[in-house]
Amino acid sequence: MLRIAVPNKGALSEAARDMLQEAGYLQRRDTKELVMMDPENHVEFFYLRPRDIAVYVGQGTLDIGLTGRDLFQDAQVGGSAEEIMALGFGRSTFRFAAPVGRFTSLADLEGKRIATSYDGLLEGYLATQSVKPEMIVHLDGAVESSVNLGVADAIADVVETGSTLKAAGMETFGEPIMRSEAIIIGQTGRRPEGLDVLLRRLQGVLVARRYVMIDYDVSRAHLQAATAVTPGLESPTISPLQDENWVAVRSMVKQEDTNKVMDELYNLGARAILVSAIHAIRL
Repeated sequence: MLRIAVPNKGALSEAARDMLQEAGYLQRRDTKELVMMDPENHVEFFYLRPRDIAVYVGQGTLDIGLTGRDLFQDAQVGGSAEEIMALGFGRSTFRFAAPVGRFTSLADLEGKRIATSYDGLLEGYLATQSVKPEMIVHLDGAVESSVNLGVADAIADVVETGSTLKAAGMETFGEPIMRSEAIIIGQTGRRPEGLDVLLRRLQGVLVARRYVMIDYDVSRAHLQAATAVTPGLESPTISPLQDENWVAVRSMVKQEDTNKVMDELYNLGARAILVSAIHAIRL
């Protein structure tokens, strides 16, 4: 039985649930449930605080965890756990910020006070940059208020749109500390039974979300040009039609390119151009 840790709340929780459901796994209906069995898929889910997931996986209590890259690195579990797969949602950037015009580079933070909720992540980063602050001030929330209240000179925090910082009269500076997204983590060097199936299913969800299936009819005279527009992942499927001068083509295209591809095909003489969603895929 594969034991998987999943966020019980927060920004990652709902997106994680949706992705696991798309991958064919049962998910809890009541947010108060802490453990849920999926016997058909030989999986047991444990709903935990996102910040704690890396600790449980690193200690070997649970096999696999779904968490944020920033939370994983902040947990400082050393080499006991590793990132296995990026999941493409929950993206954010971890950056330094301060009142407008006060600092311009990382070097300006030498001997300064920096407030953050991610002590481990920040300490590790500053060590690699040979910057020694006066102190790192740990706060559980509302980090952007710390400078105005005199607790810190600058902050290091997750930035999504930047609107909260702007409202507080602050701006980001220097290079991003890291770019985060939801990831799958596991114990270093260990591949428990059921992990490969999980990864294949999740990869299938990622591809299905990025691609659509396009079908169209085109004359044989324009087939080569049309298939150059829709090469597919390996090659398109081509089927004969009753009219021997025409064929039917089926191929996968990136979702964001759909309308552009349809226009190009139409200009080449393709007709009956249909686009449909892909609900599941195995590569």
